[in-house]
Amino acid sequence: MPVILVTNDDGVYSEGIAVLSNALRHIGNVYIVAPEREQSAVGHALTLHRPLKSEKVNKRVYSINGTPTDCVILGVNRLLPRKPNIIVSGINNGGNMGDDITYSGTVAAAIEGTFLGIPSIAVSLVVEPLNSESRRRKPSGLREAVRFIKRLTSIVLKDGLPPDTLLNVNVPDIPKSKGIKLTRQGKRVYDNSIQEMLDPRGRKHYWIGGGTPLWHTGEDTDFEAIRKGFISVTPIHLDLTNYRALEYMRNKWKI
Repeated sequence: MPVILVTNDDGVYSEGIAVLSNALRHIGNVYIVAPEREQSAVGHALTLHRPLKSEKVNKRVYSINGTPTDCVILGVNRLLPRKPNIIVSGINNGGNMGDDITYSGTVAAAIEGTFLGIPSIAVSLVVEPLNSESRRRKPSGLREAVRFIKRLTSIVLKDGLPPDTLLNVNVPDIPKSKGIKLTRQGKRVYDNSIQEMLDPRGRKHYWIGGGTPLWHTGEDTDFEAIRKGFISVTPIHLDLTNYRALEYMRNKWKI
């Protein structure tokens, strides 16, 4: 059976990674290598200033005191019996669409897997921002996310992915999606995302986040697919070169 490495940025004890790994055990030998605590928005960070520790939580389950990228590197090179056939990162508690993918530890784990030549998928459930009501209810789309990612994992195991390409999947938080859309990365802008406050002694401190997100809509974007109740699947390419700009600069710039 294929070896499947499962990781995330919500932590080794999160509900999303538990339901995901249980589903994928029907199609492969699943190993979980995930952060010991939440590592949301750490991006593609590596831990270089201190040693990393691995704790075996259960059979084929490892907790790492580091980032999602650390988990992939340790899992592939030290903890798993052989190189995994695929890496699945998630299920993240919150969407990773548009510019958010550059901050996401969930997506970063899939990026690292792609760097290592392993087909990789990042999957996120687009739940509402936390408030008193959403804290009380369980996500309604988790089962739908599991159903689809199990199917998608089987497809990628069979057919592979194009070179230097990962899949970024976002699932609407509804019991049944309207279908699947192949999408491009949208564009999100946060308005007034830095909050200035005073502590009890009158000293200033700041919170990043909390602003109202705005996004540019488009029929083929991840945002639009989710808004209309579809699962979004976006192929992400690791070559960040702007080839049009490169050609322009070669022709126009005298340097």
